[in-house]
Amino acid sequence: MPSPDSVPESAPASRRSKITPERAQELYTAVLDLVRESGYESLTMEGVAARTRCGKSTLYRQWGSKPELVVAALHGTRRMRLPEIDTGTLAGDLLEAARAIGEASGRDTPLMHALSHAALQTPELLCALREALILPEIAAIDAMVRRAQARGEIAADLPGAEYVAAQLLGVMRARPLLEGRYADAAYLSRFVEKAILPGLGLTAGTPEP
Repeated sequence: MPSPDSVPESAPASRRSKITPERAQELYTAVLDLVRESGYESLTMEGVAARTRCGKSTLYRQWGSKPELVVAALHGTRRMRLPEIDTGTLAGDLLEAARAIGEASGRDTPLMHALSHAALQTPELLCALREALILPEIAAIDAMVRRAQARGEIAADLPGAEYVAAQLLGVMRARPLLEGRYADAAYLSRFVEKAILPGLGLTAGTPEP
């Protein structure tokens, strides 16, 4: 018997209501805000309907279930959280990345924490969470490292190079658990300077404008 929270097959297109892209974005934003506020387990279709003034039947026709709605919200609000960063040095790139990640940590970290347990039990939810919040940042940081290797700034076979993204994103997730505070831009910048760059044989210096 399928779990009540399992993601069912999508409803036939003929049954779906017509929701404009703008209205869908409003719904997605409300869904993720409710997850941040109360957690995934407490999220209900009734609560989403009340927050968005949308009929519960409309939500069910459009998305089918709570997990399917949250998956759609993650995909629908996905954006590149790291801008196109290329300062000319790996130290400069990582410091800019730390600032950008830190500025978003107050929204991203509680969302990841709220969804983690459910995501480990729901493959579609885990995939959406990784695609929306994790993989784009890993790809961007890995690209910074590869550029530095191509410039000869760090050795191509430097053992610690492959763990840079895991260090920066991991400490963002861990700090609230360890210290009860989000990893803001100032904290992540210090972490890059004191923990990541020395392991790469680099110093912060002054990033190029």
